[in-house]
Parts: sequence; structure tokens; C-alpha cells
Amino acid sequence: MTQQQPSLVNAEKSAADLARAIVLMIVAVTLFSGLDTTAKYLSTRLDVPVAQVVWFRFFIQFVLLVVVVPALGILSVRQMFSCKRPGWQALRSVLMALTTAFNFLALQHLRLDQTVTIMFLAPLFVALAAGPLLGEWVGMRRLVAILVGFGGILVVVRPGFAAIHPAILYSFAAMAAYVAFALVTRHIASDDPPLVTLFISMFAGVLLGLPLAAEVWQWDLPVPTWGLLGLLGLLGGAGHYLFILAYRLAPAGIITPFVYVQILSMTALGYLVFEDIPDIWTALGSAIIVASGIYLFHRERIVKSGHA
Repeated sequence: MTQQQPSLVNAEKSAADLARAIVLMIVAVTLFSGLDTTAKYLSTRLDVPVAQVVWFRFFIQFVLLVVVVPALGILSVRQMFSCKRPGWQALRSVLMALTTAFNFLALQHLRLDQTVTIMFLAPLFVALAAGPLLGEWVGMRRLVAILVGFGGILVVVRPGFAAIHPAILYSFAAMAAYVAFALVTRHIASDDPPLVTLFISMFAGVLLGLPLAAEVWQWDLPVPTWGLLGLLGLLGGAGHYLFILAYRLAPAGIITPFVYVQILSMTALGYLVFEDIPDIWTALGSAIIVASGIYLFHRERIVKSGHA
């Protein structure tokens, strides 16, 4: 029996890793959709204060990291608190907390498909801002893709033609905070292990959110409601872990477009839980934004490979 050539074995391993990475990415963004759905249900159907919802999202995930990561022997608690650039980590953590808070505020009044469509603008604005801030300039083709994506959000919002709830400003604020968050993450990506960065973000979210949550805290909640609050951290924690694992198995340029599968899970959950049906303008606008984003990632892969 002949042994397989090393190149063939490596090719098969790469293909298997890519397939696993794609599945992990799809599961991760589906869990994120479940996170947003749970947060919306808690704040709109069960009248749990948004500040309490946001705080629990960070607290449960923080506890999971403290318990699970040392237990698996990956990092000690002391190592998770050790970072090379604490100032930048603090800024990143504040931006993550703002992204979560603004998004949960928007979800009180907007449909799930509306909020995720606006958030899908973030990669386009990250690419646009990376030039002046990080020296990663985009070419003409990618600039056109960014402009087309912005046109997609105009289709969704239809300024001057449609009655849009003012809460859409919260969604745009969440997107803007996430753009800044992504840029800071890129800037410090090589400084600390991903789990350290994630842990510090959760820890900062717990500290920053506690005073706000304490002001509106509700103790007299039914047991199932406490269970849903705990579920927030489980969904967020599992989603982030699978997200990180997916990027370890395959190149970012290949698997990042699968983030857009989230529009399907968000729309499905919006219909199943809240009986929300996306209008034709949101569907059309999201299709334009998704197409622009996928093309942008495609061009980035070509440019980085040196073929353009």
C-alpha cells in the first residue's frame, strides 16, 4: 500500500479545515442572531431594562472565560489580565460595550433584519477608514464597491420617502462604534492572544455596565427570564469562540463573506419570534450591501496575493 504524497495530504487537510471553518463561521453568526433575538425579546416582551440586558451579556461571558479557559489549560487568569497595550485594550473594550448597548437600544424598536443590514455596512467603512488611519488604502474598484454598498443603505432607509423610526440612529451609532472597534482591533491584533483581548473586553464591559445596570436593576423577575439573561452570555461566548476558531482554520479573506449568512438567520428568527416580515426595500438594500461586501473581500484577496 503506497503512502499519499505530502502535498496531497496537505491539500486534503486544507480543504477539510476550510470546510470546518465555513461551518463554524455559519454557526457563530447564527448564535449571534440568537443573541440579538434574545436581547430584543427580553427588552420588548419581558420589559427587562436594556442596561441590565447589556450587563448580563458581558457578565455571563466573563464568568465563562474565567472558568473554562483556565480549566482547559489554555491560559491562567493572571495571563488573561496581562496585555502589552492596556490603553488600546481599554479603548477597544469601551467601543465594544458601546456597540452592544446601541445595538440593543435599536432592537427595541427596529426589526432584526433592519439592524443587521445597517451593521453590514461596517466592513465597507472599515475598508474606507483603514487608508488614512492604518495606511491600508483601497483601489478604485474597492472604492466603487464601498459607494455601491452605501447606496444599498439608502435603499433601505429611503430618506424623504419612508417613515423610519428614530431608533435607526442607534443602529447607525452601533455601526460607527463597531467600525472604530474593528480598526482598533486591527491595530493591536498582533500584540496579545485573541482570548486575552476577548477576556479584557468582557471584563471592561462588566465594570463599565455595572453602575448603569444597578440604577434600573429588577430583582423580581421570573425564573425563565433569568434563564434568558444567562443565555445571552452563552450565545455570545460560544459565538465568539467559534468565530475565533474559524479564523484559525482558514484565511480571513475566504471565510469572512460567510458572515453575511447572518441576514438569513436574523430574518428567520425575526419571523418566528416576532412575526416580522422584511419589506422589499430592506431585502433589496441588504442584497446590494452583501454583494458589495463580498466583492470587497474578493478584491482584497486578489490585491494581497499580488495579482492586481
